[in-house]
Order: sequence, then structure tokens, then C-alpha cells
Amino acid sequence: MSSSRANEEKRPSGEEIEELRLRIDEIDLQLVDLLNKRTKAALEIGRRKQAEGEEPYVPAREREVLEKVLAANRGPLSRDALLAIYREIMSAALSVEKRIVIAYLGPQATFTHMAARSRFGENVTYRPFESIAEVFAAVEQGRADYGVVPIENSIEGAVSHTLDEFVETDLKICAEIYLSISHHLLAGDPSREVVKVYSNPQVFGQCRHWLLEHMPGVELVPVSSTARAAELAAREPGSAAIAGRLAGELYGLKILEENIQDELGNTTRFLVIGRQFSGPSGRDKTSILFGVKDKVGALHEALGPFKRYNINMTKIESRPNRCKAWEYFFFVDIEGHADEESVQNALREMGSHCTILKVLGSYPKAHLEPADSHGS
Repeated sequence: MSSSRANEEKRPSGEEIEELRLRIDEIDLQLVDLLNKRTKAALEIGRRKQAEGEEPYVPAREREVLEKVLAANRGPLSRDALLAIYREIMSAALSVEKRIVIAYLGPQATFTHMAARSRFGENVTYRPFESIAEVFAAVEQGRADYGVVPIENSIEGAVSHTLDEFVETDLKICAEIYLSISHHLLAGDPSREVVKVYSNPQVFGQCRHWLLEHMPGVELVPVSSTARAAELAAREPGSAAIAGRLAGELYGLKILEENIQDELGNTTRFLVIGRQFSGPSGRDKTSILFGVKDKVGALHEALGPFKRYNINMTKIESRPNRCKAWEYFFFVDIEGHADEESVQNALREMGSHCTILKVLGSYPKAHLEPADSHGS
């Protein structure tokens, strides 16, 4: 038998394809029914949470659901595809339960916007604000349910404006988001020569070697954000922007070059701020702020309880006390939840060595989110 004859015999007939399509139609009907049943159950939980004064968004439960779904997956759907589907299922249920408003450091299509979308999906309302302080204020004043702000970048370090806001606020950290940062060269007309490139100054720094090698002599124009860069590039022939994929889609730009950042491991960590702690998930972090007395060894004494109670400290940052010259606040992340006995004991003992000790939040450890997982 010839190979062409064998291939013809293996090829599905029109009748077989029609049977498969009918099977898909049946499954779709079942999916719609199951999704609505799931949403009704989520709504009932939401009503009971509301009656008890609890927040609609529960990161610990979200993590539990996603881990169970991933553990049950046998393919052919990939992990990322299944996560994206379930993110939208949970986002839709959340939007039916309550009109959720998310404040974020804007403008639209920035990496903070992308981080917020990767966590809350497409079915909530997003409101951009021009500063980190405005995001905090929107949540404090009830104009938003949650806020998303950057806290640190793997290359640039800590975001000091976010740290400073935690000194005065009563808001809590209820979740974290790690977003892999990908920078693309975007333009409206790929056929035209690029003579000018817009982007945020930090982004130029992160793409410096690529620009020197591939675009020597091209004018680099710093602007306030990558979204603003995309907006300007869309207006001006011969101009390009360095920005994320979402900004390109928003302003109708084409990708000339992908992933032009010098460090491929560039990651930004974002925080979700709200009014309540997240409950324990079994794999948590706790963030604290503290100040120490002005004496020799004060910082060592304050941190000592972490070692005594076998608690791992994963991060420490210092910021000057804006009310008192030459005094500092320290921001620390530790492993574990504030409800755990060992963490409670360590914080209680630590407090005797501090002038101020404030638990900023306990929340589940985050997974790394691809930069283009939403809006690609």
C-alpha cells in the first residue's frame, strides 16, 4: 500500500469530524451548566462572608483551588492555559458576587496593570491612579476594594514610595504577585526607519546594551511610563516605544523586536493591599515594619527572636524616618503566617526591643506570572 493511500485511510472522514463536533457541543452545554452551578455556590459563600463582615477576595482559598486544579490536570491543556482559564472563572464569579474595583499605579497598560490583571482577571473594574499614594488613598477611602502597587524589582531594587506609605496606613498586604518583565520594541509602521524611541528611564537602563548594539545614534526620549511611550509612538511616524505587549495592543503597535531587556530574569514583585489579612494557606509570608532604640546592638537584638524560633527572614530594607532625622524604619519579610504560634512568639519577644512594631500582612507565597500571560 502506498504512503499516500495509507494517509488517506487515516484521515478522519467528514462524518467522523461531525461526530466529534457534536461531542464538543454536548460538552459545552455541560460546561455551561457546571460553571453556573459553581458560580451559584460561590455566590452563597459570598453572601455568608458578607454577613460575617469578611472580604470577598480570599487569596488562601484561591491558592488552594488552583493547586487542586493543577494537581488534577492530566493534559493536553498546559499548566499556564489551565491557570488562565481558572483565573477568569474565579474573576467572573467574583464580579457576580460584588462589583470589585481594583486601583493600580497607572496609566493603563503599565506592568502594574498587567500584574493586576494576572491576579484578578478581566471581569473586575480597574482604575488607574497617577501615584502610589493615590492608590493607597483610594483603598483607604473605599473608592476601591483593593490596590496593586510595585514593591521591588530584581534589578532596580525596592520601590521606596510604596515602603513609605506603609508607615502611616492601616491597610494590609493580602497578596503578592511576581511578574516576569518582558520589554519589546514597538512601532506603528514596521516598514519605516526608527529615528526616535520613547520609554521610561528605568526601562532604557534595563535595555541599555541592546540599544547600544542595535540602535546606535537613535534618539532616546524618556517619558513617565511605558504606556505613555506607546501612546506617543502611535502618533509619530518614525517613532518606536519600548514597552510591554499589552501597551502595544492598546495603541495598535506592532512588535519589531521581542524581549530586548539585557537581563532575561528581570522580575517585579507587586503587592495587593486591602483592609484585612489573608488567612493561612500553609505556605505563607509575613511582612512587618519596625523601628529600634538608638543604642549599640539594637537591630541585632530585635532580629534575634527569628533565629531562636527558627523563622527564616527572606528580606530586609531600611527607610529613613521622615519625622525624625537619622532614625530608620526597617521592613522585613519572614516565612510563616502571623497566626502561627512560632511567629506570634517571635513577634511578641521582638516587640520588647522595638520603638514600633507593625504587622503589615500575612499572605500566600506567589507563583511567577509571565509578563504576557494576559493580553498576549
